[in-house]
Amino acid sequence: MKKTYDRALTVEELASLPDSDIDTSDVPELDARFWEKARLVMPEAKQQVSLRVSPDVLAYFKAQHPNGYTSKMAAVLAAYVSAHQSS
Repeated sequence: MKKTYDRALTVEELASLPDSDIDTSDVPELDARFWEKARLVMPEAKQQVSLRVSPDVLAYFKAQHPNGYTSKMAAVLAAYVSAHQSS
């Protein structure tokens, strides 16, 4: 973006910006070579569970990721599993 912001913008704020105000100079062009190697990855089906967590943990994730805190919690758990499977 042309100007620096003192905080991260919400999805709604980003969506309302005109394209001309978005600096894409650090985004590489997607040429034919990129698309030759691209592959479709379907998301895994997720299983719904009920999980009890401490109020401070829940408050942290909700504050950091108000519109996707459960997805972020799942990602953190997946990273933990991945790190411990390779050891």
